[in-house]
Amino acid sequence: MQDRKWSRREVLGAATASAAGVLFAEPLAAAAPPPTAVTPALIEAARKEGKVSFYTALELNTAECLARVFEAKYPGIAVRVERSGAERIFQRIAQEQGSGIKAVDVANSTDPAHYLDWKKNDWLAPYIPEDVAKHFPADQVDPDGMHATSCGWMEAIGYNTDLVKRENAPKSYADLLDPKWRGKIVKGHPGYSGAIMTATFVLARDLGWPYFEKLAQQKVMQVQSAADPPKKILLGERAVMADGNDYNLVLAKDQGKPVEVVYATEGSPLIIVPSGIFRGAPNPNAARLFQSFFFGAEAQQLLVDTFAHRSFHAQVKEKAGHTPLSAIKLLKAPPAEVLAQSEAIKARYSKLFGV
Repeated sequence: MQDRKWSRREVLGAATASAAGVLFAEPLAAAAPPPTAVTPALIEAARKEGKVSFYTALELNTAECLARVFEAKYPGIAVRVERSGAERIFQRIAQEQGSGIKAVDVANSTDPAHYLDWKKNDWLAPYIPEDVAKHFPADQVDPDGMHATSCGWMEAIGYNTDLVKRENAPKSYADLLDPKWRGKIVKGHPGYSGAIMTATFVLARDLGWPYFEKLAQQKVMQVQSAADPPKKILLGERAVMADGNDYNLVLAKDQGKPVEVVYATEGSPLIIVPSGIFRGAPNPNAARLFQSFFFGAEAQQLLVDTFAHRSFHAQVKEKAGHTPLSAIKLLKAPPAEVLAQSEAIKARYSKLFGV
């Protein structure tokens, strides 16, 4: 970004706002609002607005599916999906807000650190859907009601089973440094993807930057989105992915495609995807209705069953045959620490990998 006013470096002070083991910032002085149920009055007010603008880092097919289901459930309200990588969404919203443009109603991001920035700038509006209050764990809800975790997944290792035998496949991040994988690895970029930013932070913290220095010598194919590495190994352009969304491989495997997911022995970075309503949203009632829909059991089960995402909704069930979250060693990232280090991570990573 060109304007330092909106650089993450301006909000480094937020780094101390998270307590150990808490995913979101500590509460401000204001109390969280009471939970809000979907009422006929809210639906009518949303229909009068007629539209809702949804900025999202979810994959386009996922976001569009949610939009179409919402539109079918609430005829007369159109959802405008604005999809991009989380870091691009962060920049776009900063530029719009800095210019006084009120275009976004609801936004979600694969980088929870964004919400620390947006909350600090007083850009978010408090709203707690009834389902969030009843069925979501407290550590997945902002204490001031500004946002909550809409879904999650893991960044994982994966491979093409036509190119790699199971007994030879990598089982850990350390295995990716084996010379036999030189020129055969693909991975995402933290400068584009919020999920890859989180994964890079976690691995740099737990494995150290010397790990990435060695990985950069493996002639890695560098792509942007966390959704790109699974596509590359599915096409056979690379045999192994060093990171990428696990759900892409889970879905491909369900369809009989030659891919396999590996949850590394060191652990797998957990990616959580918060969602929040913006203060000054042009369609505030439609925004509230969409947020309530997004966190409802119907949409949450859809995310699990159709897109192999993970839901924190207590009434939503894991799909049979999929590895349950409880069976995976999770590596978690405090958003405030990611926020504090993100610019340095992007710069150091780009220098190492030459991109």
